[in-house]
Amino acid sequence: MCGEEAEKFHSRRSVLRGAATAAVAAAGAAVALPGIASAAGGAEPDGLNHRRGRVPVEKISIQLYSLRTALEADLPGTLSALADIGYRKVELAGTYGRTAEEFRGLLDRNHLRASSTHVGIDGDLDRTIADARVLGNTRANVPFAAFDTIAGWKEFAGRMDAAARAFRRSGIALGYHNHAHEFAPIEGVLPYDVLRANTNPWLVHLEIDLFWAVEGGADPITLYRKNFPRTTQYHVKDRTADGRMVDPGQGVIDFPRIFRATTANLAEYIVEHDNPADALTTAQNGFSYLHHVRF
Repeated sequence: MCGEEAEKFHSRRSVLRGAATAAVAAAGAAVALPGIASAAGGAEPDGLNHRRGRVPVEKISIQLYSLRTALEADLPGTLSALADIGYRKVELAGTYGRTAEEFRGLLDRNHLRASSTHVGIDGDLDRTIADARVLGNTRANVPFAAFDTIAGWKEFAGRMDAAARAFRRSGIALGYHNHAHEFAPIEGVLPYDVLRANTNPWLVHLEIDLFWAVEGGADPITLYRKNFPRTTQYHVKDRTADGRMVDPGQGVIDFPRIFRATTANLAEYIVEHDNPADALTTAQNGFSYLHHVRF
């Protein structure tokens, strides 16, 4: 990172640190949540919220893929900025050239816990699991799979089951993270249904990406209930009416409606944006939204 870029980064980080402090101090103040269809998305003074749901801070996380450019430029500084915002958990997508031990050291220094990670299962699985243990992961998710045939999806489901057994022996739960194509029929059958029907529900959990589920035409509440209790994590990313990805709370996905109907068994609400204009601003917006949303 050159001197000018570093100055801009640290200036933005200082602004975000102040915003995070203000957000915590304003826990009892009303906040505007643009783009939410339900009025239940607005926050009220905490004393008036005793009958309403909220996302506990310890369940708020962020997928580090959203910050990949910033992490590549300044890994320690970006992790520190996330801690300043208020994050206590992150979900990994690689370790940016560091060993698992080195990355864990940076997390510990910033009082962050990598409770979840995105991993592949086709390489050295023993090494992947060993690194996950060093990093402190309790959940791992395969981030993407695509096959042209139902037979391909069934074969993949078998490999997921086998990998999940290996992860479970090390105390880590393995799951699958969806995109939109899993909800497009192949031979009249949804790949997502094939995956869930051909994996052990006690071994393989489902991390629902709310943006991509909606993009694929699925109703997240129906999806959650159909697969209960397998859904333990949400990727919280928003979309405009015409399908453009935006920060949580700035689009039309009715998160309060979804959260209100699906709170049981949810361990993590993970902020994500695939291509943010400014990753740290997205991180701040996502944390603030989840911290204040009521449902």
